[in-house]
Amino acid sequence: MFKDLEKATINGFVGIGIHILAVPALILILAVTYVTTFTAFFGVILQIALAILWFLQWNSYLIINPNEAQALQFFGKYAGTVQKEGFHFLINPLYQKQKISFRIRNFESAKLKVNDVNANPIEIAAVVVWKVVDAAEALFEVDNYHGYVQIQSEAALRAMATKYPYDIIEDKDIGGVALSSHQEVIAQELQLSVEARLKRAGIEVLEARISHLAYSQEIAQAMLRRQQASAVVAARSEIVKGAVGMVELALEQLSAKGIIDLDEDKKATMVSNLLVVLCSETDTTPVINTGTLYQ
Repeated sequence: MFKDLEKATINGFVGIGIHILAVPALILILAVTYVTTFTAFFGVILQIALAILWFLQWNSYLIINPNEAQALQFFGKYAGTVQKEGFHFLINPLYQKQKISFRIRNFESAKLKVNDVNANPIEIAAVVVWKVVDAAEALFEVDNYHGYVQIQSEAALRAMATKYPYDIIEDKDIGGVALSSHQEVIAQELQLSVEARLKRAGIEVLEARISHLAYSQEIAQAMLRRQQASAVVAARSEIVKGAVGMVELALEQLSAKGIIDLDEDKKATMVSNLLVVLCSETDTTPVINTGTLYQ
């Protein structure tokens, strides 16, 4: 595995000074060498070689911006990474340089059609906030780290969506985690899942969160009616529970205070009338009895 190795460099302005001062020194050395040792032919060859080397040194300068780095290769071999921002000078002018950004980036997946744990088709999408933290791994461990982020994020989203129900409707799902109602739990698990897949590429996931969640069109209407029916049943259950409590309280207080004594038939009639009044969706119209209670 490749890991970032910090490459030592010289300050770029110092490198410029050395680069410029090398010109008269090289001329002097060439002149002395040409006169004392070499023939004219070898002197020319040496001058050409040193001139080429001097011009190649202009390729040794690097400018590293904030939250950026450059990975260096020497004839295909990884040589190190320069991460410190500023102006740098490399001794070896033959390094091949690859720039990479450490800035935070966003990726929003496409709307994926998957089945939840109850085999209901749903549409789901997510936003992943990520950044590169290891330049060598991002460049050399995977072929294209941008595409790797996209594919692995969508794969993690699909895997997570199949583990949970869209909503708590089935009896077996009660008390569990649902995609629609447990956003924080789902977001945390999605982040850990995506980060585990992207870690090998030197990428850190800062946040992963569902951005779109809905039933697929073919079952959306049916599931909406089912949700409405569940809501009506739940509401009715609460209404009936409250009405029964009110009727029970009314009978207890009437009996305790001795206001009226009712036989079982009249209690049943009273209970029926009170439940109709309390549980009805529309306003009830009272009927006044002008005779006795038993007429």
